[in-house]
Amino acid sequence: MATESRRKEYTGKVISNKMDKTVVVEIERKIPHPLYGKRIKRRKKFYAHDPENKCQIGDIVKIRETRPLSKLKRFEVIEIQS
Repeated sequence: MATESRRKEYTGKVISNKMDKTVVVEIERKIPHPLYGKRIKRRKKFYAHDPENKCQIGDIVKIRETRPLSKLKRFEVIEIQS
């Protein structure tokens, strides 16, 4: 029985496309504050492979984990939603 390994997928906003075939995607999530319970924003940036340079700043994209492509790049763009 072969099981497919689960790869992480995230949806985020493109904040930079100045590099060749690479975009920076910001993922935002809301978590409750550990003491006060108020929901607070946490942001993280991921470098993602965009082989055709299609992504523009402000696009909402879906990225998926992949093998290391460079020192920082560990994700690939699989869908541009807007």
